Amino acid sequence: MPSGSADISSILDRILNAAADNLRIAKIFVEMGLDPDNITYDVLFNRILEIVVHNITFANLFAAVGAGFFVATLLMRTMVPLRVANMIGCALFAIFGALSANVSTFLLYLLLLPINALRLRQMLKLVKKARHAAEGDMSIEWLKPFMTERRYRRGDTLFKMRDPANEMFLTVTGKFLVKEINIEILPGTLMGELGFLTPDNRRTGTVECIEDGQVLTITYDRLLEIYFQDPQFGYYFLVLTSQRLLQNIQRLQDQLTAERAATTNRIA
Repeated sequence: MPSGSADISSILDRILNAAADNLRIAKIFVEMGLDPDNITYDVLFNRILEIVVHNITFANLFAAVGAGFFVATLLMRTMVPLRVANMIGCALFAIFGALSANVSTFLLYLLLLPINALRLRQMLKLVKKARHAAEGDMSIEWLKPFMTERRYRRGDTLFKMRDPANEMFLTVTGKFLVKEINIEILPGTLMGELGFLTPDNRRTGTVECIEDGQVLTITYDRLLEIYFQDPQFGYYFLVLTSQRLLQNIQRLQDQLTAERAATTNRIA
């Protein structure tokens, strides 16, 4: 045996002998069938190996693998693989309970299995809805029953920039104009949604009716309630507002480019 291994073994032997002086540890050694006054690293290792080999059964193998899956759930950051690992662990522990004739363990993990399966199904449906919302497949039609009808005539102002914002609009008929950027809003368009996200709930533009029309409105309080109740709408709303902000940024960049070009032409 190499001298390095001999040194490590002798160090471990001294540590074990010192530990055996503790009554609690000595009691553990006795329960393991060891003599606390004659304990060495090799004796302890061989005894532990003997106990492990003696207790290796088909049922315990299922329990050991199941425990591995449960430990894996603690390391996972996303819910779908966590639920899958949890289901596998429950199935393995249920098999352990059946093979070891442990009825309580069998029934407990058999009950947990469909609960995790249900949660996994709900999570997969939520992921699917979020994906559809991100792809723009969601219709806003279902939101209409929560909205109130309102009519405007040409020349009416729906709201002005920096006004307090407390509701969102969906155009049904007519035409409306965002005066600051001279953009027409046609039927079927949401407007006033950015005020919902601003820290002080203020309007980010002025909208005027340029052709008699009808809109549907919903208050921000009701919108917030639906936002938290329906994750699909929440995700869709975030995508919608992000697209609107990106469009505004692109519009400003185009205007800036046009102004620079005009300035360059005048100088030339």
